[in-house]
Amino acid sequence: MRLAADKKEHALLIPLIAVLIGLLTGALLMLISGYNPIVGYGALFSGIFGSLYDVGETIREITPLIFTGLAVAFAFRTGLFNIGVEGQFIVGSLAAVVVGVLFDLPWYLHAPLAFLAGCIAGGLWAAIPGILKAKLHVHEVITTIMLNYVALISVNYLIRTYLKSSSERTEKIHSSASLTFEPLSALFDYSRIHLGIIIALLFAYLFYVVLWKTIWGYELRSVGYNPFASQYAGMSVPKNLVTSMMISGFLAGAGGAAESLGVYGYLAINAAMPGYGFDGIAVALLGANSPIGIILAAILFGSLQYGSNNMQHTAHIPTEIITIVIAVIILFVAANGAVKWLVKRARRRPEGEAKGYDRT
Repeated sequence: MRLAADKKEHALLIPLIAVLIGLLTGALLMLISGYNPIVGYGALFSGIFGSLYDVGETIREITPLIFTGLAVAFAFRTGLFNIGVEGQFIVGSLAAVVVGVLFDLPWYLHAPLAFLAGCIAGGLWAAIPGILKAKLHVHEVITTIMLNYVALISVNYLIRTYLKSSSERTEKIHSSASLTFEPLSALFDYSRIHLGIIIALLFAYLFYVVLWKTIWGYELRSVGYNPFASQYAGMSVPKNLVTSMMISGFLAGAGGAAESLGVYGYLAINAAMPGYGFDGIAVALLGANSPIGIILAAILFGSLQYGSNNMQHTAHIPTEIITIVIAVIILFVAANGAVKWLVKRARRRPEGEAKGYDRT
């Protein structure tokens, strides 16, 4: 009982101490750089919680990170390193926008169809490295990284050649394909929060159910842990590798579809990667590849990213300093092993002092 209570206490205490140490170190960095940390952090928290609109926008920022974090974590849990979430996110965005622009259907068909198109496109794009891994033993890290650039350049080409409107982007999707929901947006002072957050939380629950509550999920995890033993047990390793990669891509494509259908309603020609896929790697690692951990890590990441804009505008702290401060906070949260060690050291010292007092 005492051990279980200690574990629960550590599960809450260690992340809080890690965040506190990260904030204190960030404050020290701001002081060294000549900025007032109280003003800086005041602007950060005001940016996140200053109004209902800001809370809604923070949730909007969190939404794609949950999708990409789940995508990376699903691959990790099944023994794969999907570094190509970025490309799958972009391809999913394009497919969703194409369906949203080209078709004119009732909303109850159009929005689900456009969203599903994005999911399937992400899954099919991820199937390429999955098949190369299963059939030719090509390492997925190399292929997924390369496919990120192929996705970006191909999507830019398709928009510029076939889908470009009067500006450097596609036409706007029909309103029937949008994931915006006015009552939800109105609840947060008409911010750009959309139905994607509900879908992301639903996917996090399904992530848990599929991997830990079904025989299929057990098989996928088994192949990841030990492909040789799984093959000896009669499981199809190539089939499970491709399936795992496709599900990971499906989740990444869902993120891209939610972002394009819920926030912008179009897809612009991009000179660089949007970055959600790479942030998803950090979110998955920070969240220990578990659904609850990923949601919490996405909240931390998304909140810091959205609130940091206010640090720049209100407290006039340069972007470089803000980026370092955010990185330091995340670093301490990720390095929870070091924080646990510090907590243990701090607890042993009073006990040792107490024993020394008794002896005298």
